[in-house]
Amino acid sequence: MSDSGIPHEGGNKIPKGWLVFFFGVIAFLVWYIVSFTPAISGWSFYKEFEQEMKAGDKLAKSATSNPGKYLGDGKAIAEGKAEFATACAACHMADAGGGIGPNLKAALKYGSTPDKIYESISKGRPNGMPPFEQQLGNDRTYKIIAFLSSLRP
Repeated sequence: MSDSGIPHEGGNKIPKGWLVFFFGVIAFLVWYIVSFTPAISGWSFYKEFEQEMKAGDKLAKSATSNPGKYLGDGKAIAEGKAEFATACAACHMADAGGGIGPNLKAALKYGSTPDKIYESISKGRPNGMPPFEQQLGNDRTYKIIAFLSSLRP
């Protein structure tokens, strides 16, 4: 009686694999929403970010505690000279006598102590000195400080 020539699939069932996949996706979405919606779970990316930043600041403060540790060490001074030639000589000249940047053999505007020099190198200074903390790291910066300190009388 309903032989219209159009195929009907009313008697076919959905494959079990597709049903498992469908309900699995629904279960995953419910879990994800419950786990990562701040209003429901209290989880927040910003809280984790703040914790990571505090831990990083604590680590950075402990790492910068001794910028003068290589002062007087001949090997470190030689390595600092090589680092200075690659990272600093373009602006301060190879002999640190100044060029675009100031003369590093004389008294420095922001201070000549190892702590102040470290801050100048790592954080940079206004009007021209870029920060080199990420490029050099602490150890190479300490060696450059040892080299600069060896140039002063």
